Amino acid sequence: MDVNKQINLSVIGGQIPQGSVSVSGAKNAATRLLAAALLTNEDVVLSNFPTELLDVLHKARFMRAIGCQVQFNSTRNTVKVNAGGLVDEPPMDYDLPIRTTYLLPVGQLVRFGRSRIPYPGGCKLGERKYDLHIEVWRRLGCEVVEHEDHIEIIAGPRGLVGSEIIFPITTVGGTENALLCGAVASGVTILRNAYVTPEIRNLIELLCLMGAAIHVEGNSQIVIQGIGGCLRGATVKVISDRIEALTWIIYAALSSGSVTVENVPFEDMSMPLLHLQESGVDFFRNNSSVYVSPLCFARSSLQPFELACGTHPGIISDMQPFYVLLAMKAAGRSLIVDYRYPKRVSYLEQLSLLGSSGLDWSVGDSAMIRVAGPVRLIGAEVNSTDLRGSMALVMAALLAEGRSVVRDVGMALRGYNQMELKLRALGIEFDLV
Repeated sequence: MDVNKQINLSVIGGQIPQGSVSVSGAKNAATRLLAAALLTNEDVVLSNFPTELLDVLHKARFMRAIGCQVQFNSTRNTVKVNAGGLVDEPPMDYDLPIRTTYLLPVGQLVRFGRSRIPYPGGCKLGERKYDLHIEVWRRLGCEVVEHEDHIEIIAGPRGLVGSEIIFPITTVGGTENALLCGAVASGVTILRNAYVTPEIRNLIELLCLMGAAIHVEGNSQIVIQGIGGCLRGATVKVISDRIEALTWIIYAALSSGSVTVENVPFEDMSMPLLHLQESGVDFFRNNSSVYVSPLCFARSSLQPFELACGTHPGIISDMQPFYVLLAMKAAGRSLIVDYRYPKRVSYLEQLSLLGSSGLDWSVGDSAMIRVAGPVRLIGAEVNSTDLRGSMALVMAALLAEGRSVVRDVGMALRGYNQMELKLRALGIEFDLV
């Protein structure tokens, strides 16, 4: 796949999906585990890995440019990484359209005392600051220089040195960065106001298997006993993607399809699933799968609802667009409030082009999204704005009457592994151009 080529999806909506779809390893875990593999000279093997995500391919491109071996096996859904050949050189260029570039320098920092990385890219979700990452590096003894096209991080004469880091807000990225750096620093690093998500627990699991000593206290404090150098190799399984699981369940419900969603991480999404059930989405489940069919709605209809998007274990902002779609098919007025990322609404203007006359929103300290359903969706041409918004547009196009074109659907491919194969396995016909 050409990771730099724009891809558009063309589809005639109203097709009824039939069959099964298996949830892949979590994008927000896999990309972090790749970065952790830079902290050892030995092999790291990651199973249940989403080998075809565009974000993964971009990160692997950077890792190879600085001397790392990255071997994907799409048949077995694994990746083997060996960073023993890492070099003290910058990459060929700094064009890297992913947000988590701040996780990449620690492999070079622990070996050579300096690193040069691209500025964070990825989705345009309002102003994405990286000052928390600069604070992490500085608290651990580094000098940070901001150049025109990249960030240079230079470790102090003692290398990375443990410290106490008090985050002013709960932060996923800051917590991940501090975990990676603290694991190979000298001494103890204490993180306060950390954000412990299922994906971060997966990262901690791998770091501990690699020899780090990390203790989570409650939901917001982490103590890291750094080893002052590289870790050892390890093997770990990437957790299933809770956001992808929710996406397929909602799509199955709204499309009146008969769909089995496999590999569902129920332990990580109890609150999101509870909200679905309370809004009238019924389904059958066993220990690892969800089955949705028209029979589930024989005695009920989708009900309007109010919900707030915030932090885990509640409904996170990445899930917001899919609850908006759910509200568009509910019989009445719904309200969705996003406190965490109020500017995650750019996709709504594009969604409204699909005939969404019952949709309006306002943005202040929080985003207030009001939906008067049920809304009739009619095919249109729309533009992707961000990862989850792009997938919401794809779902809306699949549900709409007539033909739709979703431009730059590569945005969705950044977070949905083998999306094309999974849709075709459900019997959905479409074109990628």
